[in-house]
Amino acid sequence: MDKINFDYHPQFFTATILEWRPLLTEDVYKDIIIKSLLFLKNEGSIIIYGFVIMPNHIHLIWQIQDGHTRDLVQMRFLKFTAQQMKFRLLDTDDDRLSLFLVNAKDRKYQFWERNSLSIDLWSPKVFMQKLDYIHNNPLQDKWKLAQYPEDYRYSSAGFYQKGVDEFDLVTHYAG
Repeated sequence: MDKINFDYHPQFFTATILEWRPLLTEDVYKDIIIKSLLFLKNEGSIIIYGFVIMPNHIHLIWQIQDGHTRDLVQMRFLKFTAQQMKFRLLDTDDDRLSLFLVNAKDRKYQFWERNSLSIDLWSPKVFMQKLDYIHNNPLQDKWKLAQYPEDYRYSSAGFYQKGVDEFDLVTHYAG
């Protein structure tokens, strides 16, 4: 755990679909999240230490890199994923699009709740607590998405338990 520089602290980030709607149940929507995270990782904006994509929310442990600001990275991530979800719903003539109609001054549709949670992780102990929480989220009684954390595809648990990173997304916290 000594490889992370806690002077440039990682953050626990949670974003929730509007009104907790289960839009992320289908893999195509989860893949939109993955694609956006990969873009940010590959351009050098973020390092991702952990993630899980749940039916109506996501949790990340990420570290914003030098030259980038948390607010801008979060805004770009949420805006891009919202646009892609809207395009997908439009392209497939999906009736669920109307569930996200808000007709606000600055947007016609809204996919993410406005107040995403971002918590600075100042210590290895808190970091590990959040990583365990992320990995066990799919096992909760209300979800039952997998029997074991490492069996849930849209999580970094498989990376830490099996050494498999299907999406080439995660950096091990120990370097």
